Amino acid sequence: MSGKRSSRSPVKWLLTGLILLTIAATAFVIRQCLDLAAGPSASVPETGAVPETAAPAQTLPAPTEPSTVPTEPEPERVVATAAISAQGDLLMHKPIFSSQSACWQEDGSYNFDSVFRYLTEYLATQDYSLANLETTFGGDAYPYQGWPLFNCPDAFADSLVRAGYDMILTANNHCYDTLMTGLNRSLELAREKGLDTLGTRLTQEEPRYSLVEVNGISLGMVCYTYTTSMQGDRPRLNGNSPVEDPSLVNYFRYTDLEGFYSELGGILAEMEAAGAQATILYIHWGEEYQLQENAVQREMAQKLCDMGIDVIVGGHPHVVQPVELLTGTEDPERKTVCLYSVGNAVSNQRRQNMNLNTGHTEDGLLVSMTFEQYSDGKVYLAQVRAVPTWVNMHNKNGGWEYNILPLTEAEQDQWQIRFELTDQEYQLARDSWQRTMDIVGPGQEQVDACLTQWKQDREAEYLRQARMGG
Repeated sequence: MSGKRSSRSPVKWLLTGLILLTIAATAFVIRQCLDLAAGPSASVPETGAVPETAAPAQTLPAPTEPSTVPTEPEPERVVATAAISAQGDLLMHKPIFSSQSACWQEDGSYNFDSVFRYLTEYLATQDYSLANLETTFGGDAYPYQGWPLFNCPDAFADSLVRAGYDMILTANNHCYDTLMTGLNRSLELAREKGLDTLGTRLTQEEPRYSLVEVNGISLGMVCYTYTTSMQGDRPRLNGNSPVEDPSLVNYFRYTDLEGFYSELGGILAEMEAAGAQATILYIHWGEEYQLQENAVQREMAQKLCDMGIDVIVGGHPHVVQPVELLTGTEDPERKTVCLYSVGNAVSNQRRQNMNLNTGHTEDGLLVSMTFEQYSDGKVYLAQVRAVPTWVNMHNKNGGWEYNILPLTEAEQDQWQIRFELTDQEYQLARDSWQRTMDIVGPGQEQVDACLTQWKQDREAEYLRQARMGG
């Protein structure tokens, strides 16, 4: 029996498969091309929220070579300062502490705080303060009195401490007014109260000078007084009996200045060996009530400059004398500031009581000396500023009160309120300031200009050395 053959032969099936395969491949290629044209796809969460776009990749800066620009060299600089204040005579006349004065208390005791009421704030700005003690603490063995033989109640030492003083100068023509007992007792009491002393000493073993360290700066200080006369080899001070032990008092004779310079030269060498970085001489000299220094003072000042003293602070004339900038005789770089007399700090030498009826005995100077230490250890005198002072004597609560007033120019319009002055007292204060500035103003300007230029030159040289590598 014969059968029927199918119409779809193997050839037809092969052709049909090839066509279908070609169509599928073409569709795949078209889809890929469409995806490339549309850019990269982002998957969308099923919630339909659009995802944040990824931040573009950060490109790190290309590494650079280390900077070759040189830094500014650091020169030597100020690392410490010491401000020292000095005043003239604490000339304690009897009226200052009599029963009619504000210093006398009803129970018979004494309190001298009112003398320094307006000065304490200023002294607080200084690192170290001192004044000349123109009296003695002879105790009850001698009457409390003023001129000609001074002896003051012990309470005065307490008020000096409370006011802010650190040292009293004890070499002057009145330091032996209560003889050897008073000279020794004055030192013992002052030291017991916490005051340093300079000019006299208790034993020969004590140095004739003081090495005072202030903020790391070592200042060598020495104090001398002139002698009234000599009895053999013993000095007489204020016409008193000759000093029992002359070695305990720093004194000089106008008739033997070479001996003074020789002794002082030895002291300067001792101070330097002990580490003194600057030196100050306090000296009792000159003529009373003279508004100008005399020829001997000028001669001595020049010699002291040549010997290397940085500052000379003079007293004894009871009036203010000029300020002068001295230059070394052989070394023009050597400079010394000389204040020939800083006048009275406090006294009862009122103009109406004096033959010199001008008011100058009511005036004084509060001198501030500033020293600076640089990072190389060297110390320089940076400023000497003289502030005029005036003693206002007035009646308060039935007693006479004496106030030392620091008359700073910048606060002149505040004096009347600050110091509780009447119109008349305010005018007297202004007159005092003008008297003093007429005397010290020219020299003060000279000193200011020199020390300012000196510092500018010094720091310019330090900068030059730094840039040169030392």
